[in-house]
This record gives sequence, C-alpha cells and structure tokens, in this order.
Amino acid sequence: MSWERIADLTDLPVGQPVLAELAEPVCVVRVDDDTVHAVHNVCSHQYYELHEGYVDDCLIECALHGSSFDLRTGSADSLPAVTPIPTYAVKIADGGVWVDVEQPTNDAPVPRH
Repeated sequence: MSWERIADLTDLPVGQPVLAELAEPVCVVRVDDDTVHAVHNVCSHQYYELHEGYVDDCLIECALHGSSFDLRTGSADSLPAVTPIPTYAVKIADGGVWVDVEQPTNDAPVPRH
C-alpha cells in the first residue's frame, strides 16, 4: 500500500466533499467525527467532478445530473449513473487522514473521458 497524507482530520468539515489531487483525483468526505471515505472524484455518468456535489449521510450526489454514489462501496444508487466508481482505503493516524489510491477497495472501473 502507498499511503498519502491528504489533510489533518480537523481540517475536513463534516459533510463537505473535498478534492485531493493524488495519482488520481480523489473526493474525500468526512461523514462524522471519526469516519472518512474516499472515492474517485469523477462521476461515471458524465465525468463531472464529485467534490462539487452534495453529501447526505454516506451518499454523494453529482451536482450535474443528480446521480448519487455510496461513499462506502462506490455503487451508483440513482440514475442516470449505472456504473460504480472506485473507492479507496482511508486511515486516520497521528491526527491526519491518509488515502491509498494504488489499489481501489472495489473493482469499479476508473471513469475516463
């Protein structure tokens, strides 16, 4: 695994998506005091950036057409998207949030234009 520190936990506001520019663009969301999820930042429907979207519990909604994805699994939970997005391992250590984008935690294809 190749962990990269993206932020201090306290710098991530709860319920607000944040862009992390790593080897892949990653959308990071802190859903509560000690839970953070990371998904590929690009919607699988029209390739819009998910960090521009809206979070409701563990779902992120794309601001362009309203597709939503489960932050835990990457599954597409509403149309028009039908293809899941990659999810990435996250750990919280030493007050920081770390993400590994080398090996997605699911087998979803990486959205490409």
